[in-house]
Amino acid sequence: MAKSLFLLCLHVLILIDMIQGDGMIEVFKWKQMDYYNRGDKRLHRMPDPSAPVVFPGRYGRENHFRGKRDVLTSRDTPAGIMSRSNMAATENVGPYVAYNNVPMGVTHFRGRLFVTMPRRRVGIPSTLNFIDMRSDGKQRSPKLRAYPDFELNQFNASETNLVSVYRTTVDACQRLWFIDTGMLEYPNNRQQIRRPSIWIVDLATDRVRKRYDIPESIVETGRGLASLTIDVGDRHQCQKAYAYIPDLVNSRLYVYSLEEDHMWVFQHNYFNFDPLAGDLHIGGQTFRWDDGIFSTTLGPKQSDGSHDVYFHAMASNNEFVVSNRVLQKESNAARSDHGNDFRVLGSRGVNKQCTMHDYDPRTGVVFYAEIQTNGVGCWKSSQPFSAASHGIVASDPQNMIYPSDLTIDEDGVIWVMSNSMPIFIYSQLDPNAYNFRIWKQDVYEAKHNTVCE
Repeated sequence: MAKSLFLLCLHVLILIDMIQGDGMIEVFKWKQMDYYNRGDKRLHRMPDPSAPVVFPGRYGRENHFRGKRDVLTSRDTPAGIMSRSNMAATENVGPYVAYNNVPMGVTHFRGRLFVTMPRRRVGIPSTLNFIDMRSDGKQRSPKLRAYPDFELNQFNASETNLVSVYRTTVDACQRLWFIDTGMLEYPNNRQQIRRPSIWIVDLATDRVRKRYDIPESIVETGRGLASLTIDVGDRHQCQKAYAYIPDLVNSRLYVYSLEEDHMWVFQHNYFNFDPLAGDLHIGGQTFRWDDGIFSTTLGPKQSDGSHDVYFHAMASNNEFVVSNRVLQKESNAARSDHGNDFRVLGSRGVNKQCTMHDYDPRTGVVFYAEIQTNGVGCWKSSQPFSAASHGIVASDPQNMIYPSDLTIDEDGVIWVMSNSMPIFIYSQLDPNAYNFRIWKQDVYEAKHNTVCE
């Protein structure tokens, strides 16, 4: 009997080891973020706290569209919560407030690691930044450098400058794409000071090649624009790129054609959050979020040359799919019935809500940034979509609290940002502890010893 029990326990341990992958490698960690240029030596005019929003009356309509109760997402600080960062927002502060700087996005390209800092509080010197891996790659907590320069990140200096960026992505044509929300998301004083816009930067020259102001007829504010995916079929036809942009607040999917310099809107029930998956427990905090469609990623190429586009809401355990051919045809967006064009893939399992996900064409694996497991999951796209076919690459509830971004670079390396965001929103970060981390792992190592092999 004892021998049988021992063998059973050994078998379980072996299975667990097979399910758990080789984990992620910690690259950087910070107690608080810092910059090479904090803006201390220049005249810095903070926004007037009493200034009205540029586009007044929008939020009431937004809430009316959603329903009687206010939508509560990862972009909001609930009324009544007064953390240290909230108090700082009401004080006469300088251009840099260490505590208020919470990183969100991470993207690597040829020795530069792009790190975004959305302006959710005052005291953020630059919203778009990078780490020079050649000069600062061996430091534990490197300072950030403004990208493409400090001046472009000063939103008060010019109406053409950056306001707030959440995440970035690099396309096959070596261009950095991102959304500037145009919004200062200060607690109890959210200000849409500029139209939300799509930006394209040439990484060979660090020059802005395109800025497209998103029309008000498409979206009223930039509140729900936190990510985008770029679809370039052929790197020799870079002008034919499409951007797929989820709106987590309004539960819509926007499509932008670079060639046509035009944008259209898809609506579907699959873009909504799941009311059964909005209750979250992360980093010792219990709360409810209603984030709708949050992440899209371009899947494997099909026999007809098309690609599947995988997508999900953050407040959901489910994954969905649609062909890029459907999204790229503007007339499809006007249909009242999409038929079977949008399909349910299935559920990742219980407590498998995730922020971002990315498909790797080398391995055929989709990697997920899972917020309730505080880790990274995976699914091999050639396998049936079910909880059993989802593996665990890494899970660390102590150090990988709230993985806010996951990207894969051109060399097949996964990069993950974890930023302790729920603690920042609902409690208080310890400035003497490491709160923010960047992780990496080769895609082949990441899937090793998981069901994704």
